[in-house]
Amino acid sequence: MTRTITLTERFRHLVTTPIRRREFERDSIAVSLVDAALRCAEARGMARATLLDAAGIAPAMLDSPRARVSPAQYGRLWHAIADALDDEFFGQDPHPMRRGSFVLMSQAALGARDGAQALGRIAAFMRLVLDELTFEPHIDEKRVRIVLRDAHAPKTMFAYATGFILVYGLLCWLVGRRIPVLAANLRCAEPHDSDEYRLMFCDAMRFDQPQSYVDLAPECAALAVVQTASTLKTFLRDAPANFIVKYRNPESLAARIRKRLRETAPADWPDADCMALSLNMAEATLRRRLKQEGLTLQSIKDALRRDLAISRLADTNETIPEIAAALGFSEPSAFRRAFRKWTGVRPADYRWAR
Repeated sequence: MTRTITLTERFRHLVTTPIRRREFERDSIAVSLVDAALRCAEARGMARATLLDAAGIAPAMLDSPRARVSPAQYGRLWHAIADALDDEFFGQDPHPMRRGSFVLMSQAALGARDGAQALGRIAAFMRLVLDELTFEPHIDEKRVRIVLRDAHAPKTMFAYATGFILVYGLLCWLVGRRIPVLAANLRCAEPHDSDEYRLMFCDAMRFDQPQSYVDLAPECAALAVVQTASTLKTFLRDAPANFIVKYRNPESLAARIRKRLRETAPADWPDADCMALSLNMAEATLRRRLKQEGLTLQSIKDALRRDLAISRLADTNETIPEIAAALGFSEPSAFRRAFRKWTGVRPADYRWAR
């Protein structure tokens, strides 16, 4: 078949952008995903309090729908549930994905030539360990489509997301690139926290569809597998916290602003006029374009401060006054009020769990 035209340079730029750990380490995970994972474990007779304690997550956080946890906390919860159930798919399939399956899948895909072959090996491995959900790659010049074929009734959104993140996270690591997700269709009904899943997948996400699939930018199929046995050890040591993150469009204006903010101490973050100047645009243009993305400069700053605070509270020994100062607050009390507004819980709730 004759190739007619490549995708736009936008997709070419995205698929050749290396993954940098610092871009992800400041994200956070919605407490709704924590609750979904815990419900899977509870359905198999596990006590939620024991699992939360193992993850270092305060039970009080589950009472606030706005609360969030760090990727490290969610990763610890993931391991605690997988250990307790001996199932890395959290009991969401009749056949358990036994502990160690992800390690074996990573080793099997490591020797692949390119993204297409790696995806084929990953999908074949998942077919061996799950009975009711398979991942079928369909690759051509226009897209790399992963069909999520469920044997009977539609799976839950959390089940689709669990499987997709395992497949997608490993594939991105193997080729050393953040692969753009172009579209996602799911058979399940739209969940109440669909906005969180859109951050995980993409904005072009539809529910109640006749078939479940995810489309990736096609260039990923030809990317060489760049990882080795030595880098695999580090990857597995940090998994899954190193790829359970929200994947954003790095070309959006909001992403460009986040990047600039992350390079500056929060106390020195610029106002809208200075930010617009640094981006070579008028302040009115910056506000208008952010509004088109459903954001404001202040909302971007608040979300970034929130995620920085969550990571520091959950994973460091810094005191609350030290964190408040590092995030640019004049007083710890101002930080406490802001944190409560962002998450619905107190900063001390994170420290109580440690």
